[in-house]
Amino acid sequence: MQHDDRSTVTATKISPNPLLSAIGLERSAAGRWLWGPLDLELRPGERVGIVGPSGCGKSLLLRTLAGLDPLDRGKITFDTRSLSDWEMPRYRAAIVYLPQRSALIEGTVEDNFRAIYQFSVHRHRRYDRDRILANLAALGRDETFLTQPTGRLSGGEMQIVALVRALQIEPSVLLLDEPTASLDSTTTARAEALVDGWRIANPQRAYLWTSHDPQQIIRVSDRQITIAEARS
Repeated sequence: MQHDDRSTVTATKISPNPLLSAIGLERSAAGRWLWGPLDLELRPGERVGIVGPSGCGKSLLLRTLAGLDPLDRGKITFDTRSLSDWEMPRYRAAIVYLPQRSALIEGTVEDNFRAIYQFSVHRHRRYDRDRILANLAALGRDETFLTQPTGRLSGGEMQIVALVRALQIEPSVLLLDEPTASLDSTTTARAEALVDGWRIANPQRAYLWTSHDPQQIIRVSDRQITIAEARS
């Protein structure tokens, strides 16, 4: 594989103290380079959009930054520490990847919110039902939603559960991969406001957001990183 086969990436200059940074990331798949070498940073308080054509590897990039997929080359740093220096449970509690279709456990919606406290990394936290209800209300759902069986939820309702579940552990970084793709326009606007409220509540929080909707990217980000389609 030749270096020229890789996609081109437009990014900003690396600053001394980013919250999350990636230097020289490279990733190949199916015999071709998807992207790289890629440098990016996410500073505290930032709203950054990831844009590019379908198949260019946007989801894979977010999964890689979340520590869920391996790198071919490069280095990821969070809070001045290399990814290799972090215990993965703690890293993934601080940097949460929210895919378009999140897995839910069998049971009720509330069972899914409570389940995360079974993991040792979250055992110091307590289940805050009032906060959950407030976030659900912000998304147009009332207390009865907690009793709904997950097997009966629509795709949009599953995205609501996944978003509220991610916010309840108070991560430092959200990696949002088409998080509102199954929501109607009203609920999408509410979700965008809820995520931005989470960010504003703590100046050390930031997010990366991918979307197939260019207008949404304009609404939810202050700058964009563009991944161009790989050349053959």
